[in-house]
Amino acid sequence: MARLKKQRPVKQPAGEEGLLVSHFGVAVLVRYDDGREERVKVKRNSGHVVGDRVQVAGERLTALSRRNALRRRDPFGKVRTLAANLDLLGIVVAPRPQTPAGFLERAVVAARAAHIEPFLVVNKCDLGSVDSLRQQLGDDFPAITRVFSVSAHSGEGLEALRQHLAQGRGAFVGVSGAGKSSLLNALCPQAQLEIGELNADNHGCHTTSVSTLIELPDGGELVDTPGFRDFALVDVSSEEIALWFPGLMSILEETPCRFRNCRHRQEPGCSIKQAVDSGELSVQRYELYLQTLNDIEALEQASVDRRKPF
Repeated sequence: MARLKKQRPVKQPAGEEGLLVSHFGVAVLVRYDDGREERVKVKRNSGHVVGDRVQVAGERLTALSRRNALRRRDPFGKVRTLAANLDLLGIVVAPRPQTPAGFLERAVVAARAAHIEPFLVVNKCDLGSVDSLRQQLGDDFPAITRVFSVSAHSGEGLEALRQHLAQGRGAFVGVSGAGKSSLLNALCPQAQLEIGELNADNHGCHTTSVSTLIELPDGGELVDTPGFRDFALVDVSSEEIALWFPGLMSILEETPCRFRNCRHRQEPGCSIKQAVDSGELSVQRYELYLQTLNDIEALEQASVDRRKPF
């Protein structure tokens, strides 16, 4: 009986590396290192995001390792990855529409936990009420060293923002209507992103539905993300949250609590409770921390319950 000849495995092509610069749901746009761009089909829930380094071989797309990723949990509990391999996160606010309580704190925590530098952008500085908003942000976020007052409409303050963004790859996040796409159009006119007006309730319309990475003329890259009104945390545990939370972080750096696993509720020797009692930490900021802590603990308990045998 003739012996069957053992077939050698077919060697797959190594593929070509590039940067994922746009995501359209069932397809992505990849920019190769020589400047060429190619649209590649992907599954709707492929997990690829703007900012990923990828390898393309034929119709196969493989994500390479990430340095970091900015993620949030949507109101339905689903984890959304906004962008990958970021250096900077610009949190855009404006006098109108108002940013919900806790949004800024959670965005700052998400950035710090992913080793991304957060900074604040106060847009629409041509409106009269922006001075009080900037003053409030300076008081509430003293550890954020970069706060830019800008106007996408008039161009005021954009030069300083351009210089900061030239340091690397950044992303803008904020509620719909805060002016993220307008800012990007002002920083990079060839982007020509669609923008919308506020509705009767002073809320923005969701004009951005596709995340896009754009090269800025003066250096750096910027990701425009869809707007949302909540920033539920993903990659932060209940033990870590206070280490990143604005206001609490600086207190704990100077005066650590008596117990390493202190949750800052009623534990003895708690520096945070002492700061609240003395007025160093505002009651509002402390209550935002407790609300965030409760949300994270509920998710952790739900994860434990799912692993329990029936």
